[in-house]
Parts: sequence; structure tokens; C-alpha cells
Amino acid sequence: MKFCDYVYKRVDVEAVKDFFEKSIASINGADDVKVLISLIKDINLYRDEISSMITICSIRHSINTNDEFYDKENEFYDEYGPVISSLETKFFKSILESKFRNEIENEFGSHWIKLLELQQKTFSDEIIEDLTMENKLVSKYSKILASAQIEFDGKINNLSQMGVYQQSTDRFIRKNAALKIVEFLEPLENELNEIYDSLVKVRTKMAQKLGYKNYVELGYARLSRTDYNSEMVANYRKQVYDSLVPLCKDIISSQMERINVKDFKFYDLGLQFLDGNPKPKGNSAELLSIAQNMYSCMSEETKEFFDYMVENELLDLETKPGKRGGGYCTYIPKYNAPFIFSNFNGTSGDVDVLTHEAGHAFQVYTAAKSVRNPDLYFPTMDSCEIHSMSMEFFSYPWIGDFFKEDEKKYKQNHLSGALTFIPYGVAVDEFQHYVYENYDCAIIDRKNKWREIEKKYTPYKDYDGVEYYERGNLWLRQHHIFSSPFYYIDYTLAQVCALKFYLLDNENHEKAWEKYYKLCKLGGTKSFLNLLKAVDLVNPFVPGTIDKIVSEITPILNRIIQE
Repeated sequence: MKFCDYVYKRVDVEAVKDFFEKSIASINGADDVKVLISLIKDINLYRDEISSMITICSIRHSINTNDEFYDKENEFYDEYGPVISSLETKFFKSILESKFRNEIENEFGSHWIKLLELQQKTFSDEIIEDLTMENKLVSKYSKILASAQIEFDGKINNLSQMGVYQQSTDRFIRKNAALKIVEFLEPLENELNEIYDSLVKVRTKMAQKLGYKNYVELGYARLSRTDYNSEMVANYRKQVYDSLVPLCKDIISSQMERINVKDFKFYDLGLQFLDGNPKPKGNSAELLSIAQNMYSCMSEETKEFFDYMVENELLDLETKPGKRGGGYCTYIPKYNAPFIFSNFNGTSGDVDVLTHEAGHAFQVYTAAKSVRNPDLYFPTMDSCEIHSMSMEFFSYPWIGDFFKEDEKKYKQNHLSGALTFIPYGVAVDEFQHYVYENYDCAIIDRKNKWREIEKKYTPYKDYDGVEYYERGNLWLRQHHIFSSPFYYIDYTLAQVCALKFYLLDNENHEKAWEKYYKLCKLGGTKSFLNLLKAVDLVNPFVPGTIDKIVSEITPILNRIIQE
């Protein structure tokens, strides 16, 4: 069945309440463990149905935020999503308090039980109104950014489309495109800062209602981090600053020489080569066809997966008016259907989507065949990004099909970008820790702190006197800071693991792929560090890890540059 034929029906919240009340009563009264386990599996199937309806709505709303029907449906879930979460929390509590808890743990795994315990610490009926407010604020932010209609080059562009011009070989165009984006964002500066300020306040209020000092610990719990804390993350950030920032400065210096710009500014960051960045050769349909051939060649498993995605139209790739920015992968369990959402704009990022988001989709498609539990289809976010970022590197042998004569340029650009991204991701994380540890600070102090952190991790960035950015507003475009606090560091942790997969793939492809496929099949049955242990993969938190990765990857990068 194609995605357009998937039937959507608004979740009946009253029916959901009735179902959970009866189910929880049955769990509490169960005297036979086999009956109880069967009951839990039935409840999870029901949860799959609810999740599927909410996800279909979310996808269709993000494809067209101007669609009045799905806009109203999205507002409905902003309002009632926390109510459904409350019912699930009570379901989880009944499992944890069951006299058959040990038998349940044997059946579903100890990690699931740990996740349920953690979830109990992140929710109570007392914060339902706060969660509703949080949802509404994030939706408001998303709609504001999606509303961009920037007149440039004789066209009306959204923010994603403006990204094309920031890679122009004409410096005048790059600069003016950057200034046009500022022209759109600057009038929104106060509104976006106020939305974020409200989010910080409501999240802090939730944390304190639940007994936390501030939102930091609650934020970690909401991301289901069971085996590392903020101190370990702080030490990891220090590794990045000490070992990777110097290499990134060298990478940027090489870029300055390549594009022959001595007074390097922020609007020059997007151009990697004097004769232009590598661009995929083909329109979206042609790129999709190349990707389908790539996955057919990569393995039998990836062939089956991607054929399924294409045949059932589970990709929405082209940018269009009213479409939400960015890209993502989600999952509709009722149909065992991953879904890939993106905004193609004619840059190399289009191919990155077909590899990155396909990594997410392949993982959940693979794991869901054996992991029949809604809470374990995906692993925690830190682990999720390993599959996506590693798939980008596993795609290297076929990159020439997308880029033809620009294959080497793409690989150099991609590997350099993988490395320079990590300090930026770490900066986002350090900023969020400051924000939630100093939740009552003034907006101006928050912006000043961002600028201080930005200079620390990306010292080469020169805003050429553009006051909007000098005031510390770059982060206002980073959706994750608004929608998923503390999530962004996960990309960097996973990038370290993905770089290790790349190194392993260079040594022995068969063993590297075997390790990767095993990781995908495990889904979310283990925590982040235990998943790494299960496939004998590098642990980013161990002192010296970043330094070792840098020392191993630098010669490969230099070789690609010199080829």
C-alpha cells in the first residue's frame, strides 16, 4: 500500500482512556504469567495503532503546514498527546509493580524495564498542561520558520532553497544570500527569543514539579540516557576542544586557500572549491533511481528495504511552499513503514539525505521484524544516529554514480564536514547546559553566552560585522534547540562511531558491514554504551578516543585531498 493510501483517523482519546483503564485492571488482576505477557503484547499492538495515526498526521502536516485539516489535527495532538502519555505512564507503572515483574523482564528484556523506570521519573499528571504548552510553542516556532518566502534571484525561496546560493562560486551572491536570510530572520529575533524563553521556563517548571533542581537531569531522562551523565558529556566536550578543534582550524585554512579568499567570512563557509561544490548529477527522480541501484548492490537486505520504500512511496524529497524545513525519518508501525522526509535543493545535501535518513529507515525496518515492542524499534537517539551517519560512509563506493567527475570533491567535502560538524554540535550542547542551569538569566545574557561558546569551538567564524549574528542569534535557526533539548550532542557521539565504522570499512568491508548489520538488528534492546559493547565499537567517552580517531582519520583525509 502506498503512503497516500494510508487511512488516517483521529485518535479517539475517550476510547483510549477506556482501553487503558480496562487493560491496567487486567494486568493488576492477572494470576497467570502467560496470559499477562500475551496481554502486554496486545496492548503494545494497540499502542502501535495510536502511534501510527499520530505519525501519519505529523508527516502530512510537515509536508504541507498550510493544509488546514492536518494543521487542526496537529493542534489536537499538541493538546491531547500529553493525555495519551499519561495513560501510557500508568500502563508502565502497572508493569513495574506487577508480581510477575521478573518474568516480564525475562520476556521483554532488562533494558525495557530500565526505560520504563526512567519514564516514571519524567512524567506525572501534574505536568500535562506544561507539556501541552511545550508542544504548542514548538509548533509555533516550526510554522514561523516554514513561513519564509525570501525573494532572491527572481524567485521566492524558503530557507532550505536559500542554502543553494550560499554555495555559489560568486562571492557577491553568497554574501547577499546570507544577508537576505538575515533580513527575514531579524524582524523575528524578539519573537523567537521569547518563544525559547517560554520553553526554558516551562521545561524548568516541569523539572521542578518532578523534583529535579533544573531541566538538565530531566532532559537526559527524557532522552532515555541510562548509562552516562552530564559530567561524562562535559569531559567528552573537552576531548573535542583539545583534539579536534585544532584539526578543524587546519581544515578551514585549507578551504580558504582552495577558494582563494584571504579575508574569510561566515558566508564563505559554504563554498569548498573555487570551481564550485560537488553537485549531484540529476533531478530528484534520477537521484532516487541511482540510490535504488546503490542499495540493490550494497546487500540483499538493503535491496529489499529500499525497493519497499520506493514502491510504497515512502519518501517525500522535494521542497515546496509550506513544507516544513529540514529532514527526518520516522516510522509507521501499523504498516512496518519507515518514512523519509526531506527538502531537496540541488546540493550535495540531497545525496546525504538518501544515505543518512536511509540509514535510520534501514535500521528500524530491520529491527522491527524481530523487535516487537514500540519502545524498542528505534534505540535511544544517540544510538540512532550511528546507523544514519555510518550509512553515509558505507555509500562511498557508489558516490561516483551520483557525482560523476565530482566524486573526489564530494568525499573530501563530506569527510571534512563530518569532522568540522562535531565542534559545532558540541557548542550547541554546551550552550544548552548553560541555558538550563541558568534558567532565570536574561535573554541578552543567553545570547552573549552563545557567542562566547561559538568563538571557543568555531574560532574561524567571522560575521563581517553583521549585527544579528554578532548579537548571538545563530542558534535561533537550530530546530533541535527548540524541539529536542540536549539531543544535538547525540549527532556528535554518533559521528565519532561512524568515523570508526569508516576506518573499519577501509580495513575489511565484510567485517565492518557484518558489525553494522548486527547493530541495526539490535534496535533499541540495549542502551547506548551496551550497544557499542555488543558490536565492539569505540566508546566516545573514554579519554583519548577523539585523539586516536583524529590521528587515524587525518592521513585518510590528506590522501583524498592529494589524489
